[in-house]
Amino acid sequence: MNTIQHPYRTHTCNALRSNDVNAIARLSGWVHRKRDHGNLLFIDVRDHYGLTQCVIHSDHAEFETLSRLKLESVITVTGKVVARAQETVNSKLPTGDIELVIDTLTLQSVADQVPLQVNSDADTAEDIRLRYRYLDLRREKVHNNIVLRSNVISSLRRRMIEAGFTEFQTPILTASSPEGARDYLVPSRIHPGKFYALPQAPQMFKQLLMVAGFDRYFQIAPCFRDEDSRADRSPGEFYQLDFEMSFVTQEDVFATLEPVLHGIFEEFSKGKSVSPYPFRRIAYDEAMLKYGCDKPDLRIPIVCTDVSEVFRGSGFGIFAKNVEAGSVVRAIPAPGSAAQPRSFFDKLNDWARGEGAPGLGYIVFDKGEAKGPIAKFLDAPRLQLLRETAGVADGDAVFFVCDKAADAVKLVDKARRRIGAELGLIKPDCFEFCWVVDFPMFERNEDTGKIEFSHNPFSMPQGGLEALNSGDPLALKAYQYDIVCNGIELSSGAIRNHLPEVMLRAFEIAGYQRDEVEQQFSGMLNAFRYGAPPHGGSAPGIDRMVMLLADEPNIREVVAFPMNQKAEDLMMGAPAVVPSERLRELHIRLHEKLTPKV
Repeated sequence: MNTIQHPYRTHTCNALRSNDVNAIARLSGWVHRKRDHGNLLFIDVRDHYGLTQCVIHSDHAEFETLSRLKLESVITVTGKVVARAQETVNSKLPTGDIELVIDTLTLQSVADQVPLQVNSDADTAEDIRLRYRYLDLRREKVHNNIVLRSNVISSLRRRMIEAGFTEFQTPILTASSPEGARDYLVPSRIHPGKFYALPQAPQMFKQLLMVAGFDRYFQIAPCFRDEDSRADRSPGEFYQLDFEMSFVTQEDVFATLEPVLHGIFEEFSKGKSVSPYPFRRIAYDEAMLKYGCDKPDLRIPIVCTDVSEVFRGSGFGIFAKNVEAGSVVRAIPAPGSAAQPRSFFDKLNDWARGEGAPGLGYIVFDKGEAKGPIAKFLDAPRLQLLRETAGVADGDAVFFVCDKAADAVKLVDKARRRIGAELGLIKPDCFEFCWVVDFPMFERNEDTGKIEFSHNPFSMPQGGLEALNSGDPLALKAYQYDIVCNGIELSSGAIRNHLPEVMLRAFEIAGYQRDEVEQQFSGMLNAFRYGAPPHGGSAPGIDRMVMLLADEPNIREVVAFPMNQKAEDLMMGAPAVVPSERLRELHIRLHEKLTPKV
């Protein structure tokens, strides 16, 4: 055998091909799978790059060692590359034309019995997967997701630099913000009683970089928010493509980001179609009316409408009375559903009741007739107005939601998605982008009745100071926008409020005293007083982008070491109790937990 100098490998486990036949090769990796054929033992050896089948004969001195070796042990094998017999060629593997006949074996690490099946993507309890995440990451699907994530970030970085952006790093230890989600606080040892906060986003720092004159900033930014988990949001931390630009309008921001997002999704979409840019713009009010939400899934060809006037003064007393009392009636078309059995409509009614609604009223238009429990209460002119307003034709059905406007949209959104799924209407294999624009600057808190910021408090109000002083705050729009893909919000952004007096007035409307704002945001306000350029930006979430590209339903599938739904790191044991001496160093004393009375 030829002498091989490297102690571990001459090739990776994805490198050998038919033109390597008769070569001597050395591979290192994990024992992925074994198949004992009596006089032959086949071992699939796996590394980061792929898999190679190796074979050892029963008369070999190491045959019994390999026979007893548990899966996921790490080995180094050296031997001759041979062609597989034609009937054993595996066309699914890049290395499927060859196998390596083992001559020498070195055991690098012997594995215990693994608590989950690595050589399969079969379902395993989430707590096991997270507790042994390093094993879970060896599984092909999860492993590929993390590689995809790395490649997406590399491509984003390259595209942003090519677009003229400069990469910066902003502080991780910073000041707590009174707006947004809950902060993660870090006690200061050398400043007793004071705390740093982990940044919810680099918002103020990136704006200050614009004030400093850098013009185009970007960062692959870690963000920290003490929020509850959900499918599209990790508890604790997440990453975003954070960027900011000076001397730009809203359209300039869109024109800059659209080629980046379109390029990323085309590069990694595996043949799925991607919306051409410029992406569609949808005003917030229009989105709420037509789709029931501010993150519409445009793959669903259902557009909802307000049909309150159809029922005002009609014979359908429940809707008529509610409309007179200020409620609205929203129509949700169900294209082509007239042929569905009665059970289809009953099932959707039961579903709506499960969502806390009294049900989903409906009318079916079939063979020139209007059918269903509501149809008999509407005369011909009203039915014609309904057909025209809702955009339904013969063969379609239309469902109704009747409630106060703020509550109706919630069920409209869910019903639109549900009906789209039930009827198989969701367009497959595509990424549908849109911008949602013209968000309200303020909203009224339903519990307190007070006026609050609707989104980002640092957004520029449309109309500036004059609009703040003279207009109805609840009618005021902001230069604020979201980028949405397939019903998932990738990011919020805005043209920023760079004028101190405009900012102070906006906060005043939201109930903040001038001196309070001066204290809380002194760094930014003081900077703006020394000449601030008009600027704006956005921050698409990297985790969500990769989740979409990997076609995963949960964001934890594309994060290397995620927490569970309770914000616990089962692998590292965090959060954890801290020894009392450490707490004393940080000037912290814990309250004893009260024992409940029996």
